[in-house]
Amino acid sequence: MGFSKKALVGSLLLGQTWAALPPVVMKGSKFFYENGTQFYIKGIAYQQDSAAAGKSTGSTKFVDPLASASNCKRDVPLLQALKTNVIRTYAIDPKADHSACMKLLDDAGIYVISDLGEPSLSINREDPKWDIELFERYKDVIDELSKYDNVIGFFAGNEVTNQANNTGASAYVKAAVRDTKAYIKKNHKRWLGVGYAANDDQAIRAEIAHYFNCGPQQDAIDFWGYNIYEWCGDNTIEGSGYAKQVEFFQNYSVPVFFAEYGCNDIPGGAAARKWEETTALYSDDMTGVFSGGIVYMYFQETNDYGLVEVDDDGNASVMKDYAPLQTKIAAVNPSSTSMDAYTPTNKPAACPDTGDSWEVKGSALPPTPDKNLCDCMYKSLACVPSNSLKEDDYKKIFDEVCGADGDACEDINRDTVKGVYGRYSMCDAKSQLGYVLNKYYKNQDENEDACDWQGSAVVIKPTAVDAACKDIVQSASASASDKNIAGQVSVERVVSMGEVALGLYVVVAMAVGGLLVL
Repeated sequence: MGFSKKALVGSLLLGQTWAALPPVVMKGSKFFYENGTQFYIKGIAYQQDSAAAGKSTGSTKFVDPLASASNCKRDVPLLQALKTNVIRTYAIDPKADHSACMKLLDDAGIYVISDLGEPSLSINREDPKWDIELFERYKDVIDELSKYDNVIGFFAGNEVTNQANNTGASAYVKAAVRDTKAYIKKNHKRWLGVGYAANDDQAIRAEIAHYFNCGPQQDAIDFWGYNIYEWCGDNTIEGSGYAKQVEFFQNYSVPVFFAEYGCNDIPGGAAARKWEETTALYSDDMTGVFSGGIVYMYFQETNDYGLVEVDDDGNASVMKDYAPLQTKIAAVNPSSTSMDAYTPTNKPAACPDTGDSWEVKGSALPPTPDKNLCDCMYKSLACVPSNSLKEDDYKKIFDEVCGADGDACEDINRDTVKGVYGRYSMCDAKSQLGYVLNKYYKNQDENEDACDWQGSAVVIKPTAVDAACKDIVQSASASASDKNIAGQVSVERVVSMGEVALGLYVVVAMAVGGLLVL
């Protein structure tokens, strides 16, 4: 179906004067404009080359959807015609200029919720970690997008845990939630939420929702996004399972919404979508619990979820399912309450018990990445990796050292089941390897042969460190001693390669498939 861009621009944008959008805030389990009017998300996922439901395109490249003014000029009218008030982006380049697109979106009444990772730098369910490099990426995205009042918040992870055998990865996502929330509170003047987008896996549905909501609330999510594709074709709230979702989340203490929806597993594919679920989502049957949802997705790709197809010349044409969604979303009129009239009563959930379907203990979390601590620690070492040692060979040395002396590796170990995380487990691989080599060397009374490992390690004179560095390292040592962070971890855990393994050499291979899967 063709689409007249000029006509839409004329009818929707020209002649209208938009003030800067008021920030959206949360209170209890609902979103509100700052003036107290309840806010429901009527969203579209807006990013090329992104895969639905946590799947991967196999690419580490991405196109920043907010960096091209010409693309935004083309697409914003089409989004606005769908009554869109939120777009979800999955990866942006924090160094790019987003001002033109953000202004176009603001003028059209559209807010942004963005994932914090990108394909080659995200929390990977197969090898999870929360480290300095990743935290820097998250902070950079926050600093860039926080400039704009039409940003609601961020997802710290997208389907990182997607089945029972990788639940340990959620500990690292929740550590990211904790640290990004603290960073926002310290460095930015207004509320920006940090949430998580989960898949709909029945085996872990309750555990993961409770986990991200439990414990100290400064560590817990601000909102819960649900990637859900249960309603396919003709269905009902009961038949689709939506009624069960309403029942489950009715006592959830933070806002819940569909972070992705729009099943295409029907005869005719996405083109045959009728969007009956959209009507249901904004009906009284659901709005008491859910704060709207985000349709997957704007761009037509090989996965066949698109509302709009962009040809090789950059021209946009709407797909067959565009008009039905336009009709459905225009007809919704969700019931609302005012912020002053609303008194939250829901309480945070209890943390799930560990077991076959959940491998994270309570509210214990990995440490906050601290580059100063890692740098100061490394400067104090007398035995370090040789300059000729390649990162590809780190694992072999880790295995040898930790197998010979488990004590040497306690401070870099991680075990989500026991809830113990070494104080240096957030450092980069070279710093961690230096630490264990030096610890082994010290444990062997600085015998010269204890710092060799077939030429992989060398004895050096420690760099002179200032008083501030000494204080940082001593403070970390005291904290680790007080908390007994790594004292109960076995050597077998240290050299394990499973999901709760050290991940000591994890910098070497950052596979796609965690936080952001494109």
